Amino acid sequence: MQGQAQQQAYDRGITIFSPDGRLYQVEYAREAVKRGTASIGVRAEDGVVLVADKRARSPLMEPKSVEKIHKADDHVGVASAGHVADARKLIDFARRQAQVNRLRYGEAIGIETLTKNITDHIQQYTQVGGARPFGVALVVGGIENGEPRLFETDPSGTPYEWQALSIGSNRTDIREYLEERYEEDLSIDAAVGLALEALAEVNEDDGLTPDGVGVATVTVDDPTFHERSAAEKEAILEEHDLLATDEDEEAADGEDADDEADAADDTGADDTDDTDDTDDADAEE
Repeated sequence: MQGQAQQQAYDRGITIFSPDGRLYQVEYAREAVKRGTASIGVRAEDGVVLVADKRARSPLMEPKSVEKIHKADDHVGVASAGHVADARKLIDFARRQAQVNRLRYGEAIGIETLTKNITDHIQQYTQVGGARPFGVALVVGGIENGEPRLFETDPSGTPYEWQALSIGSNRTDIREYLEERYEEDLSIDAAVGLALEALAEVNEDDGLTPDGVGVATVTVDDPTFHERSAAEKEAILEEHDLLATDEDEEAADGEDADDEADAADDTGADDTDDTDDTDDADAEE
């Protein structure tokens, strides 16, 4: 009890370090990221790939309203995991930084520069009283000087560069899958397939649906952000034998409803949002 009381005392403010050098509010923000659905980034030899789990919580929800992959600039894409509202704020910040760079220097912003601008902004919210950290992590991918670059932002404000990574739920399992199968000379099409296979590996359903995943690419030959359409995603899923059948989708809908009910029973007052299902979906996508 005494240890718990000490922790509660040190997690009341973001500016307070615990005796062992921890910032509990930042750690809680990382937990919020883990509650979000997965997003994956893979760097290929000729581009970068962003894939996100966009499964809707209800068949009544419009699939396009689930925001997981965003265009930050013509040559940059961003995928998120965690609180969607926090992600939108950071995406807007990234877009402003990209436009300022174009107006000031007359050229596209570098991927590393953009990522560090974002993480500098995130870091400010870890040492200012009266604010909380951003409960979201981002995967930032694009083309810089003819080379693909892939970065992750952390709620602490730390940037990391990766060849392949995953954020959100099942992060460890997806990362292990990528570590076993990733190769540096992957083509962009092979990288898309690898990311989707990694997502399907941890998906409890028997397949993926075009509306349930987001796929975006930026290639060296055409350094323009391109988010794949439903028809394109269906073709890719069929090619890799990952497309769910109608029976699989119906079974998945029933299992998702049961899982949500079980999760509500298990978490109780610990839920991040207790208003309605729509708010829960926003908080955890």
